[in-house]
Amino acid sequence: MRVNLIWLFLLLPVSVDACMAADSQTMLYKDVIQQDLLYRAEKGDSLQLVGARFGVDWRQIAALNHLKIDARLRKGEELRIVKSKIIPSGIDNGILINIPDRSLYYFENGRLIAYYPVGLGMIKPEWQTPSAVSFEVVKKIKDPTWVVPISIQDEMVKKGEDIKTIVPPGPDNPLGKYWLGLSIKGVGLHATILPNSIYQFRSHGCIRLLPDNAKSLFDIVPVGTEGRLIYQTVKVARTADGRIFLEVYRDFYHKGQDQRRIVRDIVEANGLSDRVDWDRVADVIKKKDGTAEEITLNAPLSDHKEAISHRGARGD
Repeated sequence: MRVNLIWLFLLLPVSVDACMAADSQTMLYKDVIQQDLLYRAEKGDSLQLVGARFGVDWRQIAALNHLKIDARLRKGEELRIVKSKIIPSGIDNGILINIPDRSLYYFENGRLIAYYPVGLGMIKPEWQTPSAVSFEVVKKIKDPTWVVPISIQDEMVKKGEDIKTIVPPGPDNPLGKYWLGLSIKGVGLHATILPNSIYQFRSHGCIRLLPDNAKSLFDIVPVGTEGRLIYQTVKVARTADGRIFLEVYRDFYHKGQDQRRIVRDIVEANGLSDRVDWDRVADVIKKKDGTAEEITLNAPLSDHKEAISHRGARGD
């Protein structure tokens, strides 16, 4: 049975100290999504495509399921998908996108309504998705026409490709069937005809979504919705039961963040220094795999960490 890929969390409260900005490097979050699912591979699936659907690094999926990273998936093959993610907050209503996280979060009245993995701008500075910037959804178009920017036409010339100036709606349109234009010049949220590019950095700055997720977002987000793009490679959370979690990503856009200092600043600012296992902190920072792991002092090792640490490998 195929799992639901449009992640909805209608009952999850997200709260935050109003005096803290969304980009604050000392913000302590309060909510963690933890999911352990079985997914049955469909015809045409690959590890990379499954990772794109779930917003999980495909190499982690391979390790957890004792597969080689170049393994071919068989139709019907069951994959265990473990997801642990800290929910960033800072806005009560609207869209929040954390670039290193490659994730879009939609909030209404302080509650997380939906979460989607996204594809973002390439690592090259000229194609990076803007960060630390607010925006507004200014238009919604179904079956959009793509007017190819001059900069992308120039890239076509350099690659020796045929120059395209306008791409009509249809299966070859890279914007897919749904476009949400933003107040940021040249940037929008849209479906993609390249699903493997989700949870990757392959666009020219726009935010790509899987087609089903783009439709879902298109249906629930009205014109005028506000949002913010942030760049946080480090997230720390303390849950209601007092457990402490750390989630760390690579600094994909090379902004030079000192992750050890950021973690220490968050922990010390919230009086948690004597409740944290600093060896585990060092391990999470070293891996930078985007999994929220518990760093509470004397916390047990999670089941999926044990599975990965004792893995073998199957390949086809």
